[in-house]
Amino acid sequence: MFREADAGDFDAVMRLYRQLHPRDSPGGREADVFTEILRTPGLRLFVLEVDGVVVATTYFNLIPNLTRGAAPYAVIENVVVDAERRGTGLGKEIMARTLQAAWDAGCYKVMLMTGSRTPATHAFYRACGFDPDEKTAYVSRPTR
Repeated sequence: MFREADAGDFDAVMRLYRQLHPRDSPGGREADVFTEILRTPGLRLFVLEVDGVVVATTYFNLIPNLTRGAAPYAVIENVVVDAERRGTGLGKEIMARTLQAAWDAGCYKVMLMTGSRTPATHAFYRACGFDPDEKTAYVSRPTR
């Protein structure tokens, strides 16, 4: 079942995020940020459940826009399918449903970035309808 996450999904989502970023150290604010995301219009955490277990998640950000006829756009982040269930079609399912949420919201485009250099990851996103040649992404991080 595809649905928006609720307060009871915190542990399941964090379990998946630990698979995405196993070297991340908890910052201590995750539960508060999770609640903030759930309460903020335009921010949506989606989950995919199989037999009552959360097995995949996406983080959907709907962004208002003053160009393109004031049509919004979306950014999808933190796409994770449980490691034991990868390759079973669940990733394509949650991405298709997340993209549909964007189209239903009137988005004129959806963007996604990946830090992965794995060819299979890029093939997956292309199979989901993303074009790696459409835009060029740049990332900046604070100097430490």
